[in-house]
This record gives sequence, C-alpha cells and structure tokens, in this order.
Amino acid sequence: MKSVVCVAPGELRLGHGPIPSAGENEVLLRVRRIGVCGTDMHIFRGTQPFLQYPRVMGHELSGEVVTAPAGSGLGPGDQVFVMPYLSCGDCVACRKGKTNCCTGIQVLGVHRDGGMAEYLAVPAQFVLKTEGISLDEAAMLEFLAIGMHAVRRGAVQAGQRVLVVGAGPIGVALSLFASLKGGEVTVLDTRQDRLDFCKDVLKVAYAVKAGEGDREALQEITGGDFFDVVFDATGNIKAMERGLEFVAHGGAYVLVSIVPERISFADPEFHKRETSLLGSRNATVDDFREVLAAMKAGLVPTLAMNTHRTTLDEFIETLPHWMDPASGVIKAIVEV
Repeated sequence: MKSVVCVAPGELRLGHGPIPSAGENEVLLRVRRIGVCGTDMHIFRGTQPFLQYPRVMGHELSGEVVTAPAGSGLGPGDQVFVMPYLSCGDCVACRKGKTNCCTGIQVLGVHRDGGMAEYLAVPAQFVLKTEGISLDEAAMLEFLAIGMHAVRRGAVQAGQRVLVVGAGPIGVALSLFASLKGGEVTVLDTRQDRLDFCKDVLKVAYAVKAGEGDREALQEITGGDFFDVVFDATGNIKAMERGLEFVAHGGAYVLVSIVPERISFADPEFHKRETSLLGSRNATVDDFREVLAAMKAGLVPTLAMNTHRTTLDEFIETLPHWMDPASGVIKAIVEV
C-alpha cells in the first residue's frame, strides 16, 4: 500500500509497504478521506512537541471497514470515522472519563503512525459509524470535536461575551460551537480572509483584525469589560501571553493551541481578575457525538469549510502550497 511519511521536518516521501494485519480486537480500515490540520503542518515544520520522526501523519480520518472483530457492531463495507486518541482506559485520567488526556495516550499521526495511507488497523473501540453523514463530513469531525471540547471546557453560556483569538480551523470550530451555545462571539485574527469567513459564513457578532488599535476595538465592543471567556487558537507564544489582557474580571481563559516553549504572564493581572485558566486537549467521544448530531441537524457549514482538496499521490507537492497563507485554506481534505 501507499503511505506518506514525514521523514524529517520539511521532508515528505511516498512510501510503499504491505497492507497491515488487523489484530484480534482491531478493525482493518480502507482509508478514504484524510483531513489536514495545523498538527500536520507543525509536524512538517518540526514544531510538534510530542512527535518523533519518521512518522506517517494523518489523524482526521474516514473510510470503509475491510474486516472487523466479532461483537464490534461493525462489518465489511461500513462507512466509519476514527477517534484518533487511543487511550488506555485504566490511568488516572481515563478513570475520570478524561480519555482525551490519558497519561499514555497514543494519538494517530503523532505518537504512532497515522492514516495518511491506503489502509490502517485501529482498535475497534475507536472506530464509529458515520450514521449517514458523508465521508468528507466524517473526516471533519475530529477538528470540530476539538472546538466542541474547548467550548465545553470554557462552559460557554447563552449571553456571554466570547473572544476567539486565531481563526484557523480550530478557531472556526470554536466560533461555531460557542455561537451555537448562545455566546456573543468576537474573532481576532491577523488575516482578513479568515475574519471575512467568520462573519459571512459563521455569522459571528464581531470580527477584529489583530494589530494596532485592536485592544481599543475589543474594549469598545464590550463596554470596557472585555470577555467572559477567551479562547486562544493561535499556536503563537506572544498571542497566548497577551490573551490574558482580554479576559473580564471573573472570566476564563482557555488555551487550545500548543507550543513547545514555556508561556508566562503577569501574576497581578491574573490574580486581580480571579481568572480561571484552562487547558483544552483533544476531545472525548461525547464531543464527537455532539458534533455528529450538529452535522446531521444541518448546523455545521461543512461545504463552505472544505476549501481545498487533493489526492494521496499529489499531497507531497500540495502541502507546502497549502501552508502559504495566501492559499486561504480553512479545511483541506485528501482523497484516497
């Protein structure tokens, strides 16, 4: 079978090898769609802190079952998506139901080889039926579930003022689900095309371009109070450190993006606001199910989100172009 291997930062190769053998409790999956996200771009750049090379990327996956173990509820030909966070089920986090931050988590495409390939063997408990959504939509579930999980972490309530800093795919997911929870959403980003997408497609309340005068604009929007919940989805240290300034007194700051370095902020600012500081990692099966329900209800503009696509054979040449901000990628999908 074919697979795309990131051999080292900046170096992708098309590999060839045998179709994997499914273990006793595994599903053999014929991969059909792969969503490309910021994690894949971080891997290509060499800025993903949890990864060792070489690595087959790809964790936003949908496809068809080739074989499945008895009792799994799955059978050949079933269209499915993959929950790529392979958790142990026994650790301190898993015992609390927080499988998304399992102490021994193995994320496909990060800690172990992923689905940028024609076939993949996956433990059956992480393979779920698409329930009538398309393979394209199923490949978008994962990044949307990350946004859903973060919105649940931030406990967004109807009527709250919400700021999303960074309007890439995760920021788009955050904006969508915070709006669906009844929040009044403002988006802050350096790119006008992303701001326009959030205003025109997601119908956020406000879109502010980051740069000179942005603090004053955010202050005016909120009558000087700033925001009940602020989400960072930038992957930029300076933006993550600055975002605390936009949290209202008594508000919450949710860090969704991840960087390899330490971040810091002024303790007096943190304390005087009595800020709730939260990390948000991956997603749980409940987040996936909630996103799936929203898709089936027609609440997720998946056609507008899927701005770019290519094939597995063309992916190596295409990825560097997608990483150029001028390409305008929201969500790119690879067809297999």
